[in-house]
Amino acid sequence: MAKPEFEFTPTSSVEFTPCTPHIEGLSEAILARDDSNDSVTRILKFEPGTDTSPNGALTHDFWEEVFIFEGSFVDQRLGRTFKAGDWATRPPGMEHGPWISENGAKMFEVRYYQDGKN
Repeated sequence: MAKPEFEFTPTSSVEFTPCTPHIEGLSEAILARDDSNDSVTRILKFEPGTDTSPNGALTHDFWEEVFIFEGSFVDQRLGRTFKAGDWATRPPGMEHGPWISENGAKMFEVRYYQDGKN
């Protein structure tokens, strides 16, 4: 089934749940999901002090577009700080992270597949 249709809805109506794999202080609010291909629109939340280093750098088989709208975090691999107003587009296979967020952060994220890949 395609992502559901929603008219404007407050994000506060969507519950944050722990991410998989679990990292203390990292949670997500799934705004929409297409179960047929696992495309997802979500808000990713870093609580103050969140450290994703136990997961190491990430790569995945989907496209990922992210926009930081609150707070900041440090990319441990790049040694750079990214903050509210910064964005990224990551193609499948692009290495990114891990991150540490001293004061917390929130990102809007869209994950999707192209060319018929699931």
